[in-house]
Amino acid sequence: MPRLHRLAGAATAVLALGLLAAAPAAGQEPHVGDAHIVAHFALNAGQTPENIALEADGSADLTFAFARQVAHVAPDGGTRILVTLPDVPNPANPLVHSAIVTGIARAHDGTLYVGYATGTRKTGIWRLVPGEAPEQITELPPTGFPDGLALDEHGGVLYAADSVLGTIWRIPQQGGPATAWAKGAALDPLPEPARGFGANGIKVRRDAVWVSNTDRGALLRVPVRADGTAGPIETRATGLDGIDDFAFPGTGTTVLAATSTTDALLLVRPNGRSTALLSGRNGLSNPTSVAVGGGTVYVTSAAYFTQRDPNLVLARLR
Repeated sequence: MPRLHRLAGAATAVLALGLLAAAPAAGQEPHVGDAHIVAHFALNAGQTPENIALEADGSADLTFAFARQVAHVAPDGGTRILVTLPDVPNPANPLVHSAIVTGIARAHDGTLYVGYATGTRKTGIWRLVPGEAPEQITELPPTGFPDGLALDEHGGVLYAADSVLGTIWRIPQQGGPATAWAKGAALDPLPEPARGFGANGIKVRRDAVWVSNTDRGALLRVPVRADGTAGPIETRATGLDGIDDFAFPGTGTTVLAATSTTDALLLVRPNGRSTALLSGRNGLSNPTSVAVGGGTVYVTSAAYFTQRDPNLVLARLR
């Protein structure tokens, strides 16, 4: 949430096995420790890490929102820019008045998909194939704000959370027109003086799409019916002030959530109760995104409000 103002299938299988091996057993709560900053980024260059997708080797692909870039961060913190999305003259983004790159999702073949919010016809979902120029595969309304992005490769679809229009968009993975898959008050932002960020982080989890609402401090679940349509929106947790992106650390419905305004990584239990696991003392500076892989928790901090030390924090998951 910005401030207002080619790997083979075998490699993917290895990552999946690592995730299962690291997942807490049923009935056990995950514990996060040994947190440290692995990479610092340049705030004055727009390197505000907004979202994250993991590679099978433990490296991470990050969106740098205001630099309009996607960066690759190695396990040792070494960082290189993969691509810069096209500049947009006179962007009319409804929330930040700049063209920014938002959510990111990765397919098993290494293809990356990112959201681009510009306030122009370049607003939508873009595909990044290694060695090729970025390609827009779907237009989304310029009056909206595509934020979080999730990929369901089994179903061949992407889901994008629109923070302004309170909509979950469903998009064919190969590209094409988007469908307003889910709408409702639970996905909407709050009116002013709230910041105007509704549906934000998004994940596909078995037979459902989970999404956070930042203004409402809520974690929501939307069932996917057998015919692919959306079921009724369910509220799974509230009181999560400033919730942005989130991740599932195990095989259940416990969630790790980044709260950008309170500088915290929260453990959100299935009953909706939450506990802070990491804070600013661990290096968090307006955390925006969480990912879990191979026994490691990755947390990006964009420093949108603190304006201090955008970074990537790694921690051990036990």
